[in-house]
Amino acid sequence: MKTINALIIILLMAVSVSAAPLPSTGTVEAFFSPQGGTTEAVVSEIRGARQEVLVQAYSFTSKPIAKALLDARKRGVKIEAVLDKSNATAKYSAATFLANAGIPVLIDSAHAIAHNKIIIIDRATLITGSFNFTKAAEEKNAENLLVIKGNKPLMEKYLRNYEIHKAHSTPYTR
Repeated sequence: MKTINALIIILLMAVSVSAAPLPSTGTVEAFFSPQGGTTEAVVSEIRGARQEVLVQAYSFTSKPIAKALLDARKRGVKIEAVLDKSNATAKYSAATFLANAGIPVLIDSAHAIAHNKIIIIDRATLITGSFNFTKAAEEKNAENLLVIKGNKPLMEKYLRNYEIHKAHSTPYTR
């Protein structure tokens, strides 16, 4: 199994190495914290999910975002999370909440820090930026968040990256 995962990673990396410019299509909304509506923007987009939400996060302690993911799961939306290894040992992490709700949570410990902050919704909406999915990011930190829709080439690149990290991650256990 590890050999197959390694081959998948190598193939995906070969495909995603390209640094060619991507077309500028679709729409982009920008949000800034503190107190800039970043958490509400994320929650609102998750509420609109119909099929799938894929999460990559460094720090994930936001109760409103975790609850929005749980609500989406209850609506039948497939949810997955790939989180940095710090979530496995943190005093509070949404990893435990999500796992207890039956949402697959994987830990990416292949890097010094898995510093991604990405949510992919229905393979059509990309949420990314410096914004950590935490209360501090919303209320205290100076962070940014982009909600990008309608840019298929960009979405495909982020999906490939997500799959690369998912392939070398391990199930969360607490």
